[in-house]
Amino acid sequence: MLSIAHLTHTYANGTRALDDVSLTIPAGMFGLLGPNGAGKSTLMRSIATLQLPQSGSITFDGIDVLADAPALRRVLGYLPQDFGVYPRVSAYDMLDHLAVLKGYAARGERREAVEALLQQVNLWAVRKKALAGFSGGMRQRFGIAQALLGNPRLVIVDEPTAGLDPEERNRFLNLLAGIGESVVVILSTHIVEDVADLCPRMAILANGRIVGEGAPQVLIDSLHGRVWRKIIGKSELDACKAAHQVIATRLLAGRTLVHVLADANPGEGFELARAGLEDVYFATLATTRAAA
Repeated sequence: MLSIAHLTHTYANGTRALDDVSLTIPAGMFGLLGPNGAGKSTLMRSIATLQLPQSGSITFDGIDVLADAPALRRVLGYLPQDFGVYPRVSAYDMLDHLAVLKGYAARGERREAVEALLQQVNLWAVRKKALAGFSGGMRQRFGIAQALLGNPRLVIVDEPTAGLDPEERNRFLNLLAGIGESVVVILSTHIVEDVADLCPRMAILANGRIVGEGAPQVLIDSLHGRVWRKIIGKSELDACKAAHQVIATRLLAGRTLVHVLADANPGEGFELARAGLEDVYFATLATTRAAA
């Protein structure tokens, strides 16, 4: 279990990236949702011992993460938002090199681990191909392979599906789901569908603070009977925003579909909408911004 208590970090330019963040994350997939700039990457980097927060504590299975970074790194798998590789090196040779750095000294043990991981992430057929020729999805799957070296007990993936086409996204999410049963896997993203598809528990981070937390379905149920929808003309949108708490809009056949948060029917042609995790996300952000 990963426990985060009262984590705070302010950058030199005055940006408060983390503001008294506390979370308890059990084994399994855990989704961390938040817009760009919410503090997700700062939190992930702090957990991964890549930066030291100014105050607070992080413990994982008895390890004081901030006091004993090497102990955490021995059980950590980390896929950052951006990661570099040697582009002219093959996938097999690169993973073999990383396995050496991870502590696989025996050649036979290392070969067995590398081959198993390339099979697991469905890259065995292209193992001799230079990484420069990999698609975005193939690179992300290679990133997961390197993160899984050493059978980590804590895996962190930061914005892993950004920029992937739908097929590669589905393949990548299926891979994550397969590894997230017996270890702690933190999925940090701004893509609501990724969390809805995978995570039995989640939290929403905004302006460096945890503003929502729980099981996705429980959070969705909390909006039952409070989300209303209506299709309006584009010219009506400003007036609608002025009169109601609009939490989401999207174009639909040249017109605008609005979702409004209200305890009772707003009238004016609104109908009750079936709430989803996207409504939870946008409603939470809207409430947070209104209170700021």
